[in-house]
Amino acid sequence: MKFSIDKKERYTVFSLQEDNLNSVVAPDLKSEFIVMVNEGVENLILNLADVKFVDSSGLSAILTANRLWKGAGSFVLTGINHPSVKKLIEISRLDSVLTIIPTVEESIEYIFMEQLERDINAE
Repeated sequence: MKFSIDKKERYTVFSLQEDNLNSVVAPDLKSEFIVMVNEGVENLILNLADVKFVDSSGLSAILTANRLWKGAGSFVLTGINHPSVKKLIEISRLDSVLTIIPTVEESIEYIFMEQLERDINAE
């Protein structure tokens, strides 16, 4: 599985550099998510800009990340550029469950706003 990880103080961008997010890639991706949450990554941005196809295993991996970061911080899905990926997410109605933001830059702004809100509510 090809990917890059850009760790910052308040967030991590995980960019999957594969054409397919399928049953071959999904188990490794889930493992990476578990490692990151155990390392204390508070906010994750999953960038799918290079992904052209997602199957049910791929959706399962995305939902795993969403579940893992529910209590930890924020999980944002971004870079859904390919029409088949967009369509699958809409058909499976995950667009109503997941936080989906068009670009990495907008996702980073969203993470900062969410963090600010959490900090204010904690006071």
